[in-house]
Amino acid sequence: MSTAIHAMSDDQVASELRKMTAFIRQEALEKAREIHLKADEEFSIEKSKLVRGDTARIDAEYEKKFKQAGMSQQITKSTLANKMRLRVLSARQELLDSLFEDAGGKLGEAAKKAKGGYEAVLKNLVLEGLYGMNEKKVTVRCREKDEKAVKKAAEEAAKEYKENMDGKEVEVVIDKERLPEGSPGGVIIFNGTGKIDINNTLDERLKLLEIEALPSVRETLFGENKNRKFKD
Repeated sequence: MSTAIHAMSDDQVASELRKMTAFIRQEALEKAREIHLKADEEFSIEKSKLVRGDTARIDAEYEKKFKQAGMSQQITKSTLANKMRLRVLSARQELLDSLFEDAGGKLGEAAKKAKGGYEAVLKNLVLEGLYGMNEKKVTVRCREKDEKAVKKAAEEAAKEYKENMDGKEVEVVIDKERLPEGSPGGVIIFNGTGKIDINNTLDERLKLLEIEALPSVRETLFGENKNRKFKD
């Protein structure tokens, strides 16, 4: 068997070179396209990650600022509401103080206009002191100008005390020391030793009334407190 060696012409060599060059070029273009596509894909992924991260950070900052703004608004509203509430309470208290102050200035006249007059008021005040002390001898202090009226009231009170206490007698002595003339009236009753007293002056009774009647006075003037959980 013989092998024939054919020599390629210059045209054939050039043609083969062109084919090889075209093939290599095509391979390079495809490889370049593949690299470009992969680079675009990686860029898109990285870009998406960055966008999501920035978006989440911005959302978190916005939410934080929104919450802070909301809290600040609530604090401001609460502060204003407390200030207004305190102003209202202060105004109400001023009104109540004014009412009881006016009442204190009219105590003497009110006692005179009471049923039976001031003498009847004195008798009941002394009698209450006799029951409270429950002793054989008591001392009653009054204003100097009330001495006669108090003596008479004390006699009547001692008589009623005896009737209601099964004949138990009590000696009532008018104290030499007087209540201030600026006092609206009433009496202070001392026990035999002078160490225990029952203050039944009109201004002291008004103070007690102020404490006891204050809830009902508040309700009458300002209405029922909806926030109050317990009532007397």
